[in-house]
Amino acid sequence: AFCRGRIVRVPKGPLIRVVGTEVEIPCSVSDYDGPSEQNFDWEFSRDTDFVRIVSTWDSTFTSEEYQKRVGRGDIKLRRSSNDAVELVIRNIQPADQGRYKCSTPSTDATVQGNYDAEVQVKVIADGLSVSGSKGRSSMPLRLSEGDSFRLRCSAITTSPEHTHLHVTWQIKSGSAWRDILSLTHEGKFQPGPGYEERYRNGDIRLDTGANDTYRLSVSQASSADGGAYRCLVSEWVRGADGSWQKIQEKSLEIASVSIQRTDVVISTSNVSVTERDSLDLTCNITTDRSGIFQAEVMWYFSASPDDTLSDAQLLLSMDRDSVVSDSTLISLSHMDRNSYRLLVRDVEVEDSGYYFCEAAIWVPLHNGSWHKVVERTSAPVSVVVTALEPDYEVFLNASKTPKFSDDPTELNCRITNAQDTEANLRFTVSWYYRQRLRSDDMVTDELLATMDADWTLLLGDRSRERIQNGEIIFSKKAFDTFSLRIQWTSESDRGDYFCVISAWSRHRNNSWVKSKDVASAPVNVFWATQDYTLTVEAVKLKPFFVAGHTFEMTCKVSSKNIKTPRYSVLITAEKPLADQSSPNGTTRIISLNQDSVVRLEDWTDQTRVDGVVLEKVQENEFRYRMYQTQISDAGLYRCVVTAWSPGGGGMWREAVNGLSNPIQIDFQTSGPVFNVSVHSDSPTVYQGEVADLLCIVTMEGMALEPDDMSFDVSWFAVRSFALDREPILLASLDRRGIVTQNRRNGSSDLSLERISPLEFRLRVHGCEDHDFGNHYCVVTPWVRSATGVWQREPDIRAKPIFLSVKMDVLNAFKYPLLIGIGLATVTGLLSCLIGYCSSRWCCKKEVQETRRERRRLMSMEMD
Repeated sequence: AFCRGRIVRVPKGPLIRVVGTEVEIPCSVSDYDGPSEQNFDWEFSRDTDFVRIVSTWDSTFTSEEYQKRVGRGDIKLRRSSNDAVELVIRNIQPADQGRYKCSTPSTDATVQGNYDAEVQVKVIADGLSVSGSKGRSSMPLRLSEGDSFRLRCSAITTSPEHTHLHVTWQIKSGSAWRDILSLTHEGKFQPGPGYEERYRNGDIRLDTGANDTYRLSVSQASSADGGAYRCLVSEWVRGADGSWQKIQEKSLEIASVSIQRTDVVISTSNVSVTERDSLDLTCNITTDRSGIFQAEVMWYFSASPDDTLSDAQLLLSMDRDSVVSDSTLISLSHMDRNSYRLLVRDVEVEDSGYYFCEAAIWVPLHNGSWHKVVERTSAPVSVVVTALEPDYEVFLNASKTPKFSDDPTELNCRITNAQDTEANLRFTVSWYYRQRLRSDDMVTDELLATMDADWTLLLGDRSRERIQNGEIIFSKKAFDTFSLRIQWTSESDRGDYFCVISAWSRHRNNSWVKSKDVASAPVNVFWATQDYTLTVEAVKLKPFFVAGHTFEMTCKVSSKNIKTPRYSVLITAEKPLADQSSPNGTTRIISLNQDSVVRLEDWTDQTRVDGVVLEKVQENEFRYRMYQTQISDAGLYRCVVTAWSPGGGGMWREAVNGLSNPIQIDFQTSGPVFNVSVHSDSPTVYQGEVADLLCIVTMEGMALEPDDMSFDVSWFAVRSFALDREPILLASLDRRGIVTQNRRNGSSDLSLERISPLEFRLRVHGCEDHDFGNHYCVVTPWVRSATGVWQREPDIRAKPIFLSVKMDVLNAFKYPLLIGIGLATVTGLLSCLIGYCSSRWCCKKEVQETRRERRRLMSMEMD
């Protein structure tokens, strides 16, 4: 166990071999030094002396009596690796029985281990015989698919040694033999590749019988079971090391089996039939089965040739007792022993598709039951059903055409030369519109409306709203006439119209299927139009007037190519740059619509609500009046007129717009000129103080009495250092002395008063942080003219003044500091008082001390 050296190994003997067979004796070497490829010498001995047979490295090693056999190749060495070879002896004879020694020349540095090994070979006579049924080596068998058959093979051995037989049944359907089922030398059944499932189901069995017979039983034979069958028998013996060794093998071809395949075919290929005709298909079962059998047939339909049985539709079936399933228009009949006819009456277009049949053959068993032996499905047959298209023509005419806009249009779509008007045919219509373009651009057809099979109207996107409002009407006047009526035709309706008549056929399930579409020739809806023209002229009735008088002007309108027009009028004013209340410089004052309804537009002067009037004098003449004109009314005045024509459904449709010439109001006056400024003695205040702001009006030019002038004053604030925010109205004082304050969020308060005829003071009481910012006033002067009429002057805005609000630090912290010091003092005194009282009365405890003796030693209590 502690040594290491070369080891040469051969199998444990004796090796039992059969006369005439090929013998292979392996030899290997391990744990050696030197080159990886080792050499081997073989020697043979019957008694004591060894005779040299063959060597891997010395061609002169062979003895004379073996030179011929070695030269013929009957004895040779076959190297399997660098450290292993096999001695091969073909056609071994009894004279070859004896001891065989395998030697390896030394390549080691030191001699250790064994350098040769011997094995005993025993040669026995051939006692194995294999025979077929009744002494025949091979017999032909012709079977039908689904039949069963048995094959018999006899195998016996007379070997003096204790050997075992291994029997394998094989089939040859091509160029190679394949294992079907084996009974091994260990007594186990072993199915070949691909036969495991059939062996578990019992369709393939291997039975042993008397006289060493081995029977192969095959049931439910298929076309794959056709071919040559042979019985392969090998003889095995257990070696000295307990392993099984095959010593010989023999085979015998037993039978040649041919299987007649059962096919299911439909007698015709692709079929084309006309609608309402009959479809006739025949399913044929090709089999040479002569015994008793019954066939079960099922017909299927599918839309695709690749559909499986689970996806296909079962049409009709006949069981093995010839009982046919119930169906009204489909029948299945048994024509002869192997033919089954399918007849479909009154076929329709949806019957187009793929038809195939499935057939199963049943045979009776000994116990009276039936057994299914084969099942096949035919290839699908393509069936095309051609629709019967009805023959008819379509004619479209216009019974009413428009001559002007908003006139009615009526189109009639009529079916002519209809040949088949029976109850199984129905007509519907679809209406289309196509816009005409002058260029060559492609224009798509727009669907107006269509009918389905039950005459339900489906609306298109173009005309949906107008149809729902009743402006477009679709109707069916007769069996062969459909109508389209546009109540009020507009310019957008001009173009080509055409109709499409669809024919629908009734099917067996009472459903309707469209079979044909026929379109009519287009009809063009068009009328000659001219451009609308509208002329508006404004006239100033009084050439000269002064402020306070009434301004009056008229607007005369004339139009062409407009059918029964009506007019709506809008009065606008273009104020000077300094007095523009509208961003674009134009103010809408008053309007009068086509139904003579007056509406104030941007006229917001509450004191002059009734100061403007617009009235209709004639059908094409309108008058505008402005009472008690003010200087602020100066500007250019125009009439904006819109012509309306009657549209569909009593609605008015806008035709064209027109603008009149301007009429100017200009007041030539030499009255006073007002200026406004803002002043404050202390623009910086502390919180809580009062801020005074003065709005001072100055006057230049002509002097006026205080009773002849009055002012509207408004104060504004911008809460920022720069004027980049929206101004906030603080308070206002009108010329009658009424003060109006805006709502405030803080605690500060405002007061606005007139302190002199030309001075107005704004006070902010209890100023807070949010009261800072730029403050300014806007003044509107009112001057009484010589006629006693108050005239409003343009608004004057003063330059802003910035108001700063500061915080008084001393006053802000004075009272909090005093309160804090007082509370701290009171709390300290109270704490001292509580501590003194607690130590004086609450926590006092008297301790009685024991009397001590005056001795040198102290008591233990002191320790």
